[in-house]
Amino acid sequence: MRNKIQVKSASISDNKEFLLYIGEEVTLDGLNPSGTMLVDSDQCSFIYLAENEDEDYTYIILDEAIWGEIKTSLENPEMKAYIAHKDGKKLELIHFQEELLYLIENIKGNSNYGDEMVGKVEATF
Repeated sequence: MRNKIQVKSASISDNKEFLLYIGEEVTLDGLNPSGTMLVDSDQCSFIYLAENEDEDYTYIILDEAIWGEIKTSLENPEMKAYIAHKDGKKLELIHFQEELLYLIENIKGNSNYGDEMVGKVEATF
């Protein structure tokens, strides 16, 4: 079974970092960013892949609730994205913007992702 981490909220910090907050019960220890993203059309979410020490993947789930903040972060191409704990620990998500922009453009008008996902992506991005 794959590990899943649900992003709870998102914000842009004072020093222009895009922070994706996870629950306090989740640890970032042993996770490495893969630089790859997927789409879960059934759940209308984007998934960032992180690898753990056992070479398994952990799914970092970015659901529709934070897409508005994601859109704002994409307006600054230099902004870096991080998974973050409220305690200050964070992990940079390499290639976040490039991967996400590619997926968004691929989804628009593409019925292979399902009408609901396409409609929500087009309405938000």
